[in-house]
Amino acid sequence: MTTSSRFYRMHNVIQDYAWGSTTSIGQLFGIENPEGKPQAEIWMGAHQNGCSQIEVDGKPTLLSDFIEADKANLIGADTAETFGELPYLFKVLAAEKALSIQVHPSKAQAEAGFAKEEEQGVPRTAGNRNYKDPNHKPELVYALTPYQAMNGFREFGQIVSYFRALEIEEIHALVAALEANQNEQGLEGFFEAMLSLDGEAKESSVAKLLAYADAHKDEELFALILDLAEQYPGDIGLFAPLMLNTLTLQPGEAMFLDACTPHAYIKGTGLEIMANSDNVLRAGLTPKYMDVPELVSCTRCQPMPFETLLLAPQTENGALHYPIPVPDFKFSVYQQADNVELETSSAEILLAVDAPLTVAHIDGESVTIGKGESVFIPANTGAYLARSEGKFARAYN
Repeated sequence: MTTSSRFYRMHNVIQDYAWGSTTSIGQLFGIENPEGKPQAEIWMGAHQNGCSQIEVDGKPTLLSDFIEADKANLIGADTAETFGELPYLFKVLAAEKALSIQVHPSKAQAEAGFAKEEEQGVPRTAGNRNYKDPNHKPELVYALTPYQAMNGFREFGQIVSYFRALEIEEIHALVAALEANQNEQGLEGFFEAMLSLDGEAKESSVAKLLAYADAHKDEELFALILDLAEQYPGDIGLFAPLMLNTLTLQPGEAMFLDACTPHAYIKGTGLEIMANSDNVLRAGLTPKYMDVPELVSCTRCQPMPFETLLLAPQTENGALHYPIPVPDFKFSVYQQADNVELETSSAEILLAVDAPLTVAHIDGESVTIGKGESVFIPANTGAYLARSEGKFARAYN
């Protein structure tokens, strides 16, 4: 393989998960969908479950194989030493239906949990496997359309108030215990007990929740619960909007989702960048395996004040740089860049959001990509120029 090129046009996998939109990616980027399948996620990166391809000497090549051949030059010596791989996965995510409520473990929790399941011999593809790798999965989402989500626990008093109003006999004792213990320990016990409801108690509680929601469907929160009930009938996760902050990001707004924080994407299309991991502990709105004790052990049961949910960018010469509290990735958005000079210190992926993007190197090499397309730029590229009449997003570390 040669690494003489500065820019590599990417060919990316589109994942057709059932919750994906059949129209949004086509409307935003003009990507055709002749079979009408759900187009849930476009993956840009070197993850084994959906690795991008580039052309090297005219031959289609997996990005992971390309990087493996010369890590120091392609992802940077420091990144190669610290992570051993491209440490992030960049996505377009288009949700028509809600994704499962989930928590991602911390780095230490992932390492311990992965080692334990490896020792126990649990197959990595098993449905009851919690840890697919020893990595954490912090992530950022940047809205391209209105983007509805849940993120972090509500304030203690707000949770108590919502559940008291329901007047559900089967969970009265749980609500009373939380009301008497409005602290981290009390919320942890309440969260675990609610997720552990089963049998008649669960069925009756969910039915009474939906009866209350139907009587209050003119309120946005309860209209959401009724909508989720059509997607996931009888699911205990239907109580989640009463426990978790609900919000709708407007186009151009961003949110960071840290380890140990319960969250869910409900509807909308956005850009997502995350650490290169597939670790998910589910907490409802899913037919998949839920390990409640393990989930709770990895959950930080503390309120997240609503006003802290959006991530404010730092502005510099028209660029928006989002402050990420982990070393795995960085994320920036550029608007109407007129030959802005950028410089690589790590491997970068640029995505043209709403207009063509041209990148050019001092040695004369240049590449132009259309909206919805991306380009991989090796760490050893150095300085280059970027030009676009619209927006482009930059993933790097």
